[in-house]
Amino acid sequence: MFSAELGDGAELRALEPWQAEEFIAHMDRARATVDPWIPWASVSTDLESARATLQRYADLQARDAGRLYGIWLDGTLVGGCMFVAFDAKAGVAELGVWLEPAGQGRGLITRAARLLVDWALQTRGLHRVEWRCRPDNTASSAVARRLGMRLDGVLRESYPFRGVRHDTEVWSLVAGDPRRPPEALAEQ
Repeated sequence: MFSAELGDGAELRALEPWQAEEFIAHMDRARATVDPWIPWASVSTDLESARATLQRYADLQARDAGRLYGIWLDGTLVGGCMFVAFDAKAGVAELGVWLEPAGQGRGLITRAARLLVDWALQTRGLHRVEWRCRPDNTASSAVARRLGMRLDGVLRESYPFRGVRHDTEVWSLVAGDPRRPPEALAEQ
């Protein structure tokens, strides 16, 4: 099974349907901080819906169209990274992330996202990796900056959440873009 050490007792590994109980326990801890940013957080509310969310990503991975990875800290699922969309033929992927409060402030998201960006661009040969977030999600846009991404623009009122439409920032990194060296990432 794929597993990558993130340091400080953390690891990145596949998050699969058989882990639905652990996933729903994590979502219950994370829901208040994740729900405004990740659309499926509010629909993973019980074991059946959690399993359905994980199965949807397993099906996407089987079609080479998406992937889902968890971040475990000292053996507890505290967050994750996902290729929301992955189009090898077009050479474009969208990366998303989430983290419960217990994992925040440790650089886990930046390290995990860096691994997946490098895998997409270098191993899979994609041309572009996108990152989308609401402008008020400053933690998310800070990660995009640390990854060396550029802000392409803002999609006005493109994300409906609880009856309110929000803007979406679109960040990207394309093959050949200069990226910050790992030591610059560590300083931030």
